[in-house]
Amino acid sequence: MNEDTENQETRPESSPEAGKIVQINEAEIRSHLDRMVLRSVEDTLNTLLEAEADRLCGAARYERSPDRVDTRAGSYQRKLHTKAGEVELSVPKLRSLPFETQIIERYKRRESSVEEALMEMYLAGVSVRRVEDITEALWGTKVSASTVSELNKKIYEKIEAWRQAPIEGSHAYVYLDGIWMKRSWGGEVKNVSVLVAVGVNAEGFREVLGVMEGAKEDKASWTRFLRHLKDRGLKDVRLAISDKCLGLVESLVDFYPDAAWQRCAVHFYRNVWSFVPKSKVGEVAAMLKAIHAQEDREAALAKIGAVVEKLQAMKLRDAAACVAEGAEETLRYMKFPREHWRSLRTNNPLERLMREIRRRTRVVGAFPDGNSALMLVAAR
Repeated sequence: MNEDTENQETRPESSPEAGKIVQINEAEIRSHLDRMVLRSVEDTLNTLLEAEADRLCGAARYERSPDRVDTRAGSYQRKLHTKAGEVELSVPKLRSLPFETQIIERYKRRESSVEEALMEMYLAGVSVRRVEDITEALWGTKVSASTVSELNKKIYEKIEAWRQAPIEGSHAYVYLDGIWMKRSWGGEVKNVSVLVAVGVNAEGFREVLGVMEGAKEDKASWTRFLRHLKDRGLKDVRLAISDKCLGLVESLVDFYPDAAWQRCAVHFYRNVWSFVPKSKVGEVAAMLKAIHAQEDREAALAKIGAVVEKLQAMKLRDAAACVAEGAEETLRYMKFPREHWRSLRTNNPLERLMREIRRRTRVVGAFPDGNSALMLVAAR
């Protein structure tokens, strides 16, 4: 047997056990690394706590120093949830001074970043039950629904401060709408509305001006909401855009008598289509859109007359009456600069926001009270 043959026979890859030698258990490695990270976080926090105690005492443990102002009195164990997992801390106790560390707040059980993550998950559209599952998977402990509710109360104060803040500057155009949600009333689930206002400021940017709970979209609810906006400083409103909610239109005159009202063209189309057979909706839609494609208000009014005559000829008398009665209300935007027409004709800028709110609130189902519904809508 020559040297090359001997080397070949003793090579590791020739052994049937070689495959087992090079196998890597990725799950075990990942678990080991997680434990290492967790121990590192725990050791670091405990080291920082010891250094904090030394600073408060004015000297290290067992050190004789004229600068010492207090001595140690043992320690106590407590747990803290971090992004790396749950760690156990040995919190020093002092004989006379209170140990108020800047590292962790007294009585706090979670790292602030963990709390922020929980609130962001809930506000982003993750259901409470799903939040519980995620926290258990990430940090090994399940956060209850009541805990998530308590955490959300921390941001309620900020939201309420924003809701009551003064409205700065002028807003020539204001979009108004309401959204219906379900809430519990004495053991029963009933509807509650949340009213929303979006304005266009002097620089041409949209901004949410206000959010308020209303029992329903009636005149009393809209009166209370518009008074809320007026008291906070909403001024110089020239045009309000909304669907035809009679309570809103009636209340608008009381607070902004100089403002015109624009009926959302898309909502108007839907009202007309409710009187039209499905087979003819496409044809009628083209006729209605032609009204708003005219070059000026006079041409649009003439087109309304032509559309009414054509609908009557098609035996769609109810649709014709709807157009004759309400189409002119959708042309108020034509009194304003032409470059603004496309944005003022409909309530679409606010509708996009409402769709996002509906997406988020759908996972909740019924809210326990109106305030929780209002706060979640305001947070979005």
